[in-house]
Amino acid sequence: MTDDLRATVRDLMPALRSDLEDLVRIQSVSADPARTGEVWRSADAVADLFRAEGFVEVDIVSADGGAPAVIARKAGPEGAPTVLLYAHHDVQPENDPADWDSPPFEPTERGERLYGRGAADDKAGIVTHLGAIRAYGDDLPVNVVMFVEGEEEVGSDTLPALLKEHQDKLRADVIVIADSGNWDIGEPALTTSLRGLVRADIEVRTLGHGVHSGMWGGLVPDAIMTLSRVISSLYDDAGNVAVEGLFQGPAADVEYPEERLRAESGAHGSVEWIGDGPVVERLWTRPALSVTGLDAPKVDGASNTLVPVARAKLSLRIAPGDTTANAVECLRRHCEAHVPWGAQLTFTVVDTGEPTRIDATGPAYDAARAAFEEAWDGVAPIDMGVGGSIPFIAEFLEAFPEASVLVTGVEDPDTRAHGANEGLHLAEFERVVLAETLLLRNLAAR
Repeated sequence: MTDDLRATVRDLMPALRSDLEDLVRIQSVSADPARTGEVWRSADAVADLFRAEGFVEVDIVSADGGAPAVIARKAGPEGAPTVLLYAHHDVQPENDPADWDSPPFEPTERGERLYGRGAADDKAGIVTHLGAIRAYGDDLPVNVVMFVEGEEEVGSDTLPALLKEHQDKLRADVIVIADSGNWDIGEPALTTSLRGLVRADIEVRTLGHGVHSGMWGGLVPDAIMTLSRVISSLYDDAGNVAVEGLFQGPAADVEYPEERLRAESGAHGSVEWIGDGPVVERLWTRPALSVTGLDAPKVDGASNTLVPVARAKLSLRIAPGDTTANAVECLRRHCEAHVPWGAQLTFTVVDTGEPTRIDATGPAYDAARAAFEEAWDGVAPIDMGVGGSIPFIAEFLEAFPEASVLVTGVEDPDTRAHGANEGLHLAEFERVVLAETLLLRNLAAR
């Protein structure tokens, strides 16, 4: 049976790749209001793909003025479990096209990869689901609900409303979320934890207006030096986050070789790693804090003036087991306690996303591990964490507490999702399609 499905998937890959390339050509950048029409065109294209596979209920829906999502249903045998297959059809902005080696919305094969914005994140997730369904034709072993969201890349703001409004249509025994990745090429993984996110802007003000640096320097603190002191207080000498009250925990017992870390992170050879303790804990299950933006005068053209106000954007990744409410309070309290010289500090929360810890036990996970091991020719999947955040997973866990949630995906360490030259490893893509095809079979049997 496995050999038959393997051959079927192999035969399907050229058509699946063609479908993926058609989706990549649609510039469904949800963060760009000028391309809202492209996001709707993308939803239409996704809906058409599933209509062609015999889904009798295919709806394009939105809530509270949000981006379009596609919900589609196809019945399997009576009494079979229901499996919800999630992906998203919106993509990140391409940013500067000059940074790409080929046009970002023209899928291009180079070496073992297909390059293009969304080629992996997450239009390949959509086509993975499509391939598993197409492999069975009208003989699906389970009932399938497709849910393809259109605003994941901008925070899934209306997802809670969509889940509430369409809860009966979306209810399932197992939820498969195809928006993560594998440990390495040839080494599959199931994602069992993800860090959460708190983004905040801090503003420091020392003066009502700029004044002459020669006349007042040495007495009056400027806002940039003051903000620098606040930022430096956020870390200890080793680079660990120094904000008290944040949670941290253990991670999977996985070795992350030094040469892989250097290659995959892009860190210069002379750069030392920050923090202490196991590498995967620092990446997956401990807080991390980055300064992702600064508002201050540019170096070119700067005058001899004490700067009255400066701002920074802080991006705090919080460990599974923590909450955004606790993290916000801890970060706010720290910043207010460490602003020097009586300067005024304003702390503004930009957005938040809860961390996730998944109980990866039970029949659904047994079925998934068996499917992955078959698809990767005897290589068992590892349970891995992800340092990034997918806040909507917590929404699914809350909306459907009795469902088993499996987090999988097509990405690998060199996918470069969100960056220039995002690429899909084509051989790994075929394994992912086969794994999901086998998973549907295994879920029906269990």
